[in-house]
Amino acid sequence: MTTHRKILTLDELTATARDLRAAGRRVVFTNGCFDLLHVGHVRYLTAARREGDVLVVGLNSDASVAMIKGPRRPLVPEGERAEVLAALACVDYVTVFPDPDPLRLILAIQPAVLVKGGDWAEADIIGAAEVRESGGRVVRVPIVEGAGTSRLVERIVQRYQVNG
Repeated sequence: MTTHRKILTLDELTATARDLRAAGRRVVFTNGCFDLLHVGHVRYLTAARREGDVLVVGLNSDASVAMIKGPRRPLVPEGERAEVLAALACVDYVTVFPDPDPLRLILAIQPAVLVKGGDWAEADIIGAAEVRESGGRVVRVPIVEGAGTSRLVERIVQRYQVNG
């Protein structure tokens, strides 16, 4: 499957997820900003993929990233972030969503497994109750210490200030 065929609209993804569920495939969902993809993201997504048959990634739109992270983010536009995620072998589908949280998307695709980073308290994971109510499960994946977009940006700025 080519990278661009992995990037779907919400309507396309809803239909695809329905077909996958009907075929008995276990759909795994996770979401995030995925700005400046790093080793923490790759390990997280690889672990998420191991939880089922198909990994769907909900990608925050540029506007929702700015709402969550502030006006200087994202650093990479949503189309490019989606393309990079779709190029990963562990990612089956990507969809960009405009909301500040993924609840509408979770309700639409009805995943069997919802995955979030271990830095999230289970009580704070949006969609967890809905996934559990429909017979699914919630998995928290340990985060990679020291790996994070904010930390990466800080290192770049520090090196630029020292060497610039």
